[in-house]
Amino acid sequence: MVKADPKPEQIRELLTKAEHSIDMMEFDKAQKQLNQSLEYAKEIDHKRYIALTSGILARMFQVRHEYDKGITQLERAISIQREIDDQSGLAYSYVLYSKILNSKGELDRAIKYLDLAKTYYEKEDDEEQLGLISLNKAVIWLSNEDTRDRAIAELKNAEIYLQESTNNYELSRLHYFLARAYNFKGEFEKAENSALIALELAQKEDYTGMTMYSYGILSEIAEQRNNLAAALKYLQKNNEVREYVFNINKEALLTEANAREGVDALKSTLDELTMQNAEQERTLKVNKLTTILSVALITILSLLTLSLYKNNNLRARANELLQKKNSELILAKENAEKASMAKAQFLTTITHELRTPLYAVTGLTHLLLEESPTESQKEHLNSLKFSGEYLLSLINNILDLNKLEANKVEIVKSNFDLEKRMSDVLIALKNSADEKNTKIHFDFDKNIPKKLVGDPLKISQILINLLGNSIKFTEDGDIWISVKQTKQKEKTVSLLFEIKDNGEGIGKEKQKAIFENFTQGSTQINRKFGGTGLGLSIVKNLLSLLNSEIELESELGEGSKFTFELDFEAPEAEIKNTVADTPVNVKETELTNDIMIDKRILVVEDNKINQMITRKILEKNKVICDVADNGSIAIEKVKNNEFDLILMDIHMPGITGIEATIEIRKFDPEIPIIALTAVTLDDNLDEFYLNGFNDIIPKPYKTEEFFHKINKYLAARETAI
Repeated sequence: MVKADPKPEQIRELLTKAEHSIDMMEFDKAQKQLNQSLEYAKEIDHKRYIALTSGILARMFQVRHEYDKGITQLERAISIQREIDDQSGLAYSYVLYSKILNSKGELDRAIKYLDLAKTYYEKEDDEEQLGLISLNKAVIWLSNEDTRDRAIAELKNAEIYLQESTNNYELSRLHYFLARAYNFKGEFEKAENSALIALELAQKEDYTGMTMYSYGILSEIAEQRNNLAAALKYLQKNNEVREYVFNINKEALLTEANAREGVDALKSTLDELTMQNAEQERTLKVNKLTTILSVALITILSLLTLSLYKNNNLRARANELLQKKNSELILAKENAEKASMAKAQFLTTITHELRTPLYAVTGLTHLLLEESPTESQKEHLNSLKFSGEYLLSLINNILDLNKLEANKVEIVKSNFDLEKRMSDVLIALKNSADEKNTKIHFDFDKNIPKKLVGDPLKISQILINLLGNSIKFTEDGDIWISVKQTKQKEKTVSLLFEIKDNGEGIGKEKQKAIFENFTQGSTQINRKFGGTGLGLSIVKNLLSLLNSEIELESELGEGSKFTFELDFEAPEAEIKNTVADTPVNVKETELTNDIMIDKRILVVEDNKINQMITRKILEKNKVICDVADNGSIAIEKVKNNEFDLILMDIHMPGITGIEATIEIRKFDPEIPIIALTAVTLDDNLDEFYLNGFNDIIPKPYKTEEFFHKINKYLAARETAI
């Protein structure tokens, strides 16, 4: 009979039981359940459950105060969860990491990891988990007298979030920490009521640990109220539960030791029987052997010895060759890794070095175009602006391609409105289309659900490259972009994207090659239209990452049509009304900078040219601008002056922009700080934002994006005030 593969439901049930065993402090039982779940998860290669098992094992180590073991398990879990983009699993791991860091006294890091988890749960609108975030923050702040008011506020938040919860373990924790908070404040009646609720919930579900802790806080409260008899009674109850926990785990250890002793005894008995049998057999053979057989045996043994000698020589030579080849392979692998690292380091360095002077080129060009140049000067400045934008596009494309080839691009799923996302892309490309006297026609299927789950950034990047390609090769023509729903199965919808133009077109012999790096339709096209030939290669790689392929239909001189199909989740499984909505108008939104008038902005920048450019761009919009040459000066200026916003460079002499931001946040947690930098940012920006930045503007920037982000944070600050 063939053994059936374990099902995910079995693993999930084992993990639930393991968590319950941990809540009851039955660690031996929890260990067995986790071992079984890990075995099942590995059998079906279910990485999410492999990671989750490590996470729950880390929780057990945290409860048992084995923090280093817990961190090892969590790092393993987080690595897998990042690899498979398991955002919910990552949030769970961040919360556990925070608990361990709190236990080790690393309170600031513990709060930062809770904030990371909170960001995910806010997107998911998960009230129960947000309640647990508030509860765990309160636990951290409760231990410090200076932050107890914040702890009590967070406990009240948790109480509101968890009022509909059925998670009795966390409710028991909530009331236990409320009791501790009230006890600190001297509100002993409230403290006792909360502690009794915690005890009732813990006893109802046999949560041994919470029962023990609840008796402990009740004893403390009774002692504070001078009720020494009650304090002693509760303390005895606390010790009874503690002794019970100790005995459970002691029995488990004894059982394990006895089992090991039984195995050793059995092994010893088997060894003795084996030796006796061997002795009897040897005696029998000696009795039966004759002189002739002895000679024959000696002859055979001689032949075998000779054969073994030759085989050993051959094996030794083979091993020597294998070791040599293995050493060569290891050396080649190390050289390849060094070359890859050198390439990545080169791209990072050269990008920063190119972006810094390029910022001066684009910034000065922008300033000169706003100073009423003559027509001939304006023509030259526009050419300069185009060249700067072209060079920036080349840098960004090379970096994108490098990340894709190094498998450093991750899929980040979130809820988004596809129709609005595409309208934003069309608005962004409208000026380019107008310059080519090209009309864009947009057709969006009204049956597509309003909210989809996918990676909106990757979708935008694909559409920008494809539409930008069509605009480049279509002059005085038309471009049609359409999205149609092809099928829906439960909460998954399939959408067909089509981008069609009546531009130059592509010959049959070049259609496959244009998706390769640095390839265009022909040398003549390259001379006429320019470009790097990287856009379509990036599109192909991004679609491959999203489990899709690009298809092309084209005739030279008759235009091109690109199509691809993508699957999205529709959380609400809603189907839009087929009644036609108001058609989407691709209009350029007017950008108003009135909110910037008389606002005080500090520019932290060591490069004098960049200082001058940023300052002039801001002052043209009636901003009161101040400049700091380095991070140390910036800290002093923020301490002694009132600013509405800070633009912070990263690489500076002395302390870096990140270090300066950390120091500023110690005395001013509210002021918006935007990183205005030429550095190449990693895909994972967790640590960047954790250090206190609100947003990032990479240099060189488009002035629209520059003003949009500044206005956004100024408006938010004005509203908060």
